[in-house]
Amino acid sequence: MREAVRQRFAAVFGRAPDVITRAPGRVNLIGEHTDYNDGFVLPVAIGRHTFVAAARRDDGLIRVHADDLGGLETEFGLSAIRPSSEAPWSNYVRGMAALLQAEGLDLPGADLFIMGDMPQGAGLSSSAALENAAGLALAALAGVPDFDRTRLAQIGQQTEHDFAGCKCGIMDQLVSARAKAGAALLIDCRSLAVRAISMPQDMAIMIVHSGVSRGLVDGHYNARRQQCEAAAKHFGVVALRDLSADQLEADRAGLDPVAWRRARHIVSENARVLAAAQALEANDLQALGLLMCASHASMRDDFQITVPAVDQLTELLAQAIGGQGGARMTGGGFGGAVVGLMPVAEVERVRAAVLAGYQTPDGLQPEIMVERPAAGVLILDACV
Repeated sequence: MREAVRQRFAAVFGRAPDVITRAPGRVNLIGEHTDYNDGFVLPVAIGRHTFVAAARRDDGLIRVHADDLGGLETEFGLSAIRPSSEAPWSNYVRGMAALLQAEGLDLPGADLFIMGDMPQGAGLSSSAALENAAGLALAALAGVPDFDRTRLAQIGQQTEHDFAGCKCGIMDQLVSARAKAGAALLIDCRSLAVRAISMPQDMAIMIVHSGVSRGLVDGHYNARRQQCEAAAKHFGVVALRDLSADQLEADRAGLDPVAWRRARHIVSENARVLAAAQALEANDLQALGLLMCASHASMRDDFQITVPAVDQLTELLAQAIGGQGGARMTGGGFGGAVVGLMPVAEVERVRAAVLAGYQTPDGLQPEIMVERPAAGVLILDACV
């Protein structure tokens, strides 16, 4: 796709790009909504990417062309950057430009071209991939191609907060920035420490898009965060990561029952993530499957972020996999994708079962992706 990006950039802007970057989407194996509670997550980067090609301008303007959105275009100046209601899709780029400048980078004007192969609304974090790819391209144009990847992820998270209106955690941006090929990434979302956990070559990751497009801002994501913060305040802890299961049960009096269920999901999910990391290291697919099943039930019943189509698809996928792995909803919820782990030898049988047993709400066959863990954001070409 690199050459296609180069050619399309030249067709749109009439010159060659100075830099091309690529950032992966991600699928979270387990650990949902734990990141903004200072907890643990276990995602992998996938082989679906967002590419950004960029070339310098000398007039202080950023021009953006989004090929994936039918060629939508916008431009803005580098001074006093604000979110755009007319071109909200560009707010991820606007936020990265504004915050990189606040970080001290001397950004030039730029022509930016965006292209990728990631399905939108599947919960695979296309926004984090765009933030990392665009941010690294802008940093390279500013003469800092080795910009710290953890800091890049933090700036991407702040972009979501300030420019996209989604109070997300750090998981999506950090795994897209720091993933290692062939490995899942166990992330401590408080310290931002990461540990790569190799995935066996005979273990496959299957991602099935439910066909229900997900919108986190419209899907009450921020409300879940507020409920978690209220629960943490009730229990007198900095974040729900600090809450024990015993304290959760003993000190629930006076807490709204809904907020208590939200807290129970976070506490139990953190424990599941750590157990899943151990199971993955041991190549114990049966244990992973049980943990994934429990995670989905908790998301459905305590955190209430699944929808009927996703529940149906998860059950079908889990039944097809059997005791050789497991399945759960992945992503922020309210639609999106389901992830399954299974032996590579079972992929075609499971794929056939899904295609035979599930249609999207529009009556179509679901999109199925079979993935191996990919590497994080990188510069593919640079002439700067």
